[in-house]
Amino acid sequence: MRQRRLRVELRRSRDGSGLTQDQVAESLDWSLSKVIRIESGAVNISTTDLRALLSLYGVAEERIAELVTLARAARERAWWSGYKKVISQQYYDLIGYESAAAAIRQFEPLVIPGLLQTQEYAHAYISGIISPERRGDVDALVEVRMRRQEILERDHPPLLFFIVDESTVRRQIGGPRVMREQLRHLVELASHPQVVIEVVPFTAGVHPGLQGAFTILEFASAEDDDVLHLESPRDMRVTRDLQEAVVTYRETFEQLRELSLRPEGTAVLLNRLAEEL
Repeated sequence: MRQRRLRVELRRSRDGSGLTQDQVAESLDWSLSKVIRIESGAVNISTTDLRALLSLYGVAEERIAELVTLARAARERAWWSGYKKVISQQYYDLIGYESAAAAIRQFEPLVIPGLLQTQEYAHAYISGIISPERRGDVDALVEVRMRRQEILERDHPPLLFFIVDESTVRRQIGGPRVMREQLRHLVELASHPQVVIEVVPFTAGVHPGLQGAFTILEFASAEDDDVLHLESPRDMRVTRDLQEAVVTYRETFEQLRELSLRPEGTAVLLNRLAEEL
């Protein structure tokens, strides 16, 4: 996300200056391919080159300092880069978008969302679905899931809206004790000022969420398109190219909220189910 914001700002600044890529290359005595690679994100840009570009474009010094800070941050190694051997590229991208999101809206029809799972629940779930040849990756995958939840511990955490089908809070993944602790964890998380958790009850009957899990990730900058994450038992898709679909899924999310027990009714259900286990 940081790299993308930097690329967008560089292209906008050049457009604002009225310069073409050829003119930039000639002014700085660079090759045209260097300018193209920088703007496309094919190569990282040094702070020296960044300052040279922005000065050429007539960008104010204060803004240059902000973008230099952004460029340095973009080169930092993300924690999830250490798990490339055990997670897919789609999952890798999702974590990156989560870390930059200002708001996340997620619906799950089958299991508790990963950002809300306890460690024991996550271990039981991942162990139960992973293929035999990947048994050795279970602990690392659980660790990834737990580290993703650190976004709630930030000084300015994103807004998190979760809607789940009632089946997710009744299915005893890991057994009664693990599920009881998971339900209590949900109640605790729901008290967080940035978290909303709602359950669509069985009495709602057929609803649009039965078509599958989805997540919409929104960002603070208007320049950053929303990201849609679609997941099925055997496939994951993360895209920012389907903005019309994002609108449709956001409407679906609001329809599910109308069918839900709302936060208050959800808390009553979760507490009751935990006491019954």
